[in-house]
Amino acid sequence: MAKSFYRYLLRFRHGRQEDPVVRFANGAYEDHSFPKGSTDYEELSGYLELNGDYLESMVVFDELWEQFLHEA
Repeated sequence: MAKSFYRYLLRFRHGRQEDPVVRFANGAYEDHSFPKGSTDYEELSGYLELNGDYLESMVVFDELWEQFLHEA
């Protein structure tokens, strides 16, 4: 079974707090409604656009998504 984006994102939780990726990972970890099992770009981006107030910019998500695809 493929690793979910959430599981991939958690690897960035413990870093420098000024890093937007670290803040995104920490925010997603604290968001109990985050689609934790998803590997679907549309589902995740739609969720973040409506609920991801901890995400500074969708560019952060898009860049991490590309890394996720390369490493999956």
